[in-house]
Amino acid sequence: MKGTRSVITLAAIMAAAALFLALVMIGCDKTEKPKSEAISKPKTFDQFVFSTEKLKRYKFPTHINDIILDRVNASYSEAFMVIIEPEKAPPFHKHDDTEQVFYVIEGTGVLTIGDKRDQYDVKPGDVVRIPVSTFHSIRANKGNTLRYLSVDCFGDRPTAEPTWDAHARVLCEQNGWDYSKVVSEPK
Repeated sequence: MKGTRSVITLAAIMAAAALFLALVMIGCDKTEKPKSEAISKPKTFDQFVFSTEKLKRYKFPTHINDIILDRVNASYSEAFMVIIEPEKAPPFHKHDDTEQVFYVIEGTGVLTIGDKRDQYDVKPGDVVRIPVSTFHSIRANKGNTLRYLSVDCFGDRPTAEPTWDAHARVLCEQNGWDYSKVVSEPK
């Protein structure tokens, strides 16, 4: 019975995460044409459903990102699952090209945000918004793994890092991580 309850709970969480992702992506989508000459012809995106099975994994020394929707496959968004092991956290960082929205699925942690490094507890069901150009990091609490869905909403299509892979390479270079040890293809 306990195993069945876990499966039902996981299914309910995944359904809520899918609904959240759909709502955020609708909010990220824009109807106006891009202003940049390099991307003046809008790309047609014909994929509407993205599986959360067999995802490309980026296992950084501080956290894991499983890519669900790569920015190259959308007009103004991307989505990925973030997994942070107990007492670990990504580096305190900011994104100048995107607002981020997190939906906490599992575990607890502490969000550190802004120049004053304010701290907020996070738990399953919480939605976290990270404004553009705002320093932030989330640390998983002792004894539990933190898992959340992250949706990035870009103001314009990223040109410096047009794919998630390009972003991951920059992240590895900035932190001295070996990209070849970070990335793994879906199995």
